[in-house]
Amino acid sequence: MPRAADLVSVLEATESLAIVCHDNPDPDCLASALALEAIARDHDIAPVTIAYGGEISHQQNRAFVNLLDISLQTIESTTLSEYESIGYVDHSSPGANTEVPERITPDIVIDHHPGEASGADFEDVRTEYGATATIFVEYLGELEIELTARLASALLFALHRERLDFVREPTRREYEAALAVYPDADLETLEQLYGSAFSPGTLDAIGRAIASRERRGSSLVASAGKTGETDALPQAADYLLNLEGVDTVLVYGIVGDAIRLSGRSIDPRVHIGEALEEGFDELGAAGGHHDMAGGRIELGLFADEDGDDDALLEFVGGRLARRFFDALNLDD
Repeated sequence: MPRAADLVSVLEATESLAIVCHDNPDPDCLASALALEAIARDHDIAPVTIAYGGEISHQQNRAFVNLLDISLQTIESTTLSEYESIGYVDHSSPGANTEVPERITPDIVIDHHPGEASGADFEDVRTEYGATATIFVEYLGELEIELTARLASALLFALHRERLDFVREPTRREYEAALAVYPDADLETLEQLYGSAFSPGTLDAIGRAIASRERRGSSLVASAGKTGETDALPQAADYLLNLEGVDTVLVYGIVGDAIRLSGRSIDPRVHIGEALEEGFDELGAAGGHHDMAGGRIELGLFADEDGDDDALLEFVGGRLARRFFDALNLDD
């Protein structure tokens, strides 16, 4: 039996659904949430609410929500106990990368990231897939749900963004999924999304990362300073990968009450997720894929009594760089 049919059997037993995105959701997560919403509504489930934690700071992600008119509400303003079922998309582990308390077990989990089993009634985690959106394209086809231009555009943009123009280790399935949704997508909307302007805060953070970079061999560490733009860190990491001779990058910075980490690697010998986990797991939460990863270290571990963020970053910067280079087995 196709997994889509298993999903429907779980949905048919409920009357209301809260779809939970991971913190600071990206297009893959948001498009997957829209797809699950479409499947739920096709089976007469109401209400259906899409909720998220953190913030949506990446300029393309904000444009994605606005142009596609995605109705969202924060986890903080959502009473999850009022819904019969809770679904996680693009993440799987309760309490990890989500503001939802760890004690709450989701009923539905659909993801492509590695992680521990959630205990959900329906769990479909395919780590061999390049995007969660790919799984949903398959569901929609199996269930013969007609694609709207809005949903097709969301899924196509998510597939493109998640796999970085199909350069960063896409699977055959991503090509097939893109081909399946392309005829129904609104290409004019997609063009507007790709033309989204950088915010001043993002440009400032990328500028600080460029100026502070420390290189060892083909690997590089940089500080984005303190920023309110969470997505500025992965954007800075992607940008620094363009530096000649560099194939592995870590960017860190203070975002809110934590030090955030964003890693990227195009070196087939480096598993950046394992490198971040080895270097920083004892300090906080860290890990990810072969080519992209992230982490979070609570400021309490390094807090500066005077609240001087520059001094704090100067204090921890050398230690973070050393841990990262050590995890990559790089000498001074």
